Amino acid sequence: MLSVNPGIGVRALLCALFVCALGVASFAAPGVAAADVDPEVDKRLRARLDQPDMGLLVDSIRPSAMPGIFEVQFDNGLFVYASGDGDFFFAGDLYRVTPTGIENLAELRRAGQRLAALGEVAAEDQIVFPADGETLAHITVFTDVSCFYCQKLHREVPELNRRGVEVRYLAYPRQGPGSEGFRQLATAWCAEDRQDTLTRLKNRETLDDNVCPGNPVASQFELGREVGVRGTPAIIMPNGAMVPGYRPADELIADLGIE
Repeated sequence: MLSVNPGIGVRALLCALFVCALGVASFAAPGVAAADVDPEVDKRLRARLDQPDMGLLVDSIRPSAMPGIFEVQFDNGLFVYASGDGDFFFAGDLYRVTPTGIENLAELRRAGQRLAALGEVAAEDQIVFPADGETLAHITVFTDVSCFYCQKLHREVPELNRRGVEVRYLAYPRQGPGSEGFRQLATAWCAEDRQDTLTRLKNRETLDDNVCPGNPVASQFELGREVGVRGTPAIIMPNGAMVPGYRPADELIADLGIE
């Protein structure tokens, strides 16, 4: 825990965490009503942690699963746990020991945030490889074209589809907007046959750039950063959990629990 004291000051600590948060992710969770928090606790924590001149304003406060500790969400995306008196706070993951194992409560919260964010993406802005027959499950994959493991995962898509898994692609050019990877992904998203174009690009075919106005590649890149994507492929499971990197079809099927 980080203690707030006159020698360091809440301002300096929040500033350090704020810079760290910008380097990791800047994803604000949907606002959570603080009706279940004692009004005096809410007032006290806001008084201690609000730093408007730094652009730090508390968005929501709610009890955590740990007695006496509260979840504090800032409106810029920074998230910390704080004591009820506001004298202590920490940034990081909170775990709970259960009879069946250890739960990462912070990751469960992030999973919910990912699902909420992905739910805002229009179906027409995704490149979807549907399941053959009945859809038993789906995965959402942030992908690049040139990354080796994205290409390797794409070769698993027919098997995933055959076994009832729909694969939904979102764009994540690793070098950012304006890069060659961005132009290649935009070419796929702007194509008349998106599935075929994406497959050909992942098979290392050379295609002319076709970057159409209004394509969603840049916005999907930003979305990926917001939900914690740091490399490709990044697989989001139906429960919002993120699986970084390549996984063969058999492992994904097992994780999805459909066979």
